[in-house]
Formats: sequence, structure tokens, C-alpha cells
Amino acid sequence: MTTGYQIIDQEGVYFLTFQVVNWIDLFTRKIYRDIIITNLRYCQQQKGLILFAFVIMSNHIHLLVRARNGNLSDVIRDLKGYSSKQIIEAIKNTPESRKDWILMHLAYAAGGHARNKFYQVWTHENHAEIVFSSSFFKQKLNYIHLNPVRAGIVEEPQEYIYSSAKNYNDEKGILDVNVIERGMLGVDRAY
Repeated sequence: MTTGYQIIDQEGVYFLTFQVVNWIDLFTRKIYRDIIITNLRYCQQQKGLILFAFVIMSNHIHLLVRARNGNLSDVIRDLKGYSSKQIIEAIKNTPESRKDWILMHLAYAAGGHARNKFYQVWTHENHAEIVFSSSFFKQKLNYIHLNPVRAGIVEEPQEYIYSSAKNYNDEKGILDVNVIERGMLGVDRAY
């Protein structure tokens, strides 16, 4: 079922949310978070993904992105598809106490979908919201960085490793991002 949240303008800046099927908390494990980091980095270097901000939570990911080549839907399709394959392989081939339970849920989610023959990691939606103003960008940037604080994981946004909050606090983050400085898109620094 399609929601109204679709990538229409392939050259636009978007706030995206990817959620794991059945809200399975895959990303409580470092190995799966690292797969996402590796895939985001690859998409930046090889697919033209411009990443402004991100956060990896236990069962979902938020991104502020654009595609350099005006093909955002293609980049996101590739990111979700390849990361799914790697996550499934990691579940199968590394110590995972919840292996059978997770694979059962991923297999159930794939049932009835022609796109997924065996397992489905991500829901088909991206909850894409076009960034229509500088204030909306800043609102979503703060929302992303405050997610781990609201979840009680950290007290300060920059303490959470798997987000771009460090980058916006003039520190080295786990992943390079295109930090929006004062005057770019009319957005002031978030912190």
C-alpha cells in the first residue's frame, strides 16, 4: 500500500525514514549498524548520495539526503536492497541469539510480495518528505539528532556514535556528511 510520502522530485532534498519490518530491533547489534554505515558510505562515494544528516536507531533510520545525479529513488532502492542482502547474510552467518526468530519474521514479511522471494528487511515505504524550506530542514535536522536523546540512550546528541550530531558539533563523526553551515539553505548551525 502506498502512502502519500513518495520521492517525486528526484533532485530535491528529502527527509527519509526507513523502518525494519515489524519494527524488529535489528540495530541494537553493532554488526548491523556497521552494515548501514558501510552502505551509506558506498552510496556517497559511488552512487552520488549527498548525506546531510542521519541517525540509526534500534529499528529505523532517518536521513536528510539528496542525489547528486538526480536519481534519488534509484540510490535509495540500491541502498535498501544491498543492505538487506548483507544484513540477512550477517544474521545467517554470525552468532545471533535471535537468528531463528528474526528470520521467521523477515520471511513472513516477504510472503505475498513479488519483490521479495525469501526475506524482507525494510518496509517498502521511505516516508519521504521533501524539504521545502530552511526552517523545515532545521526542524528535521534537530529531530534526527535528538532521537537518541528522546529514546534515553544518551544525554547529549553528539554522544550518540551512529548519527551525524558529532559532525554538527565540529567533531569527527563515524561517517562524513555535508554539514549545512550558516547561510547554506538559509540554515543556522543546529548546535
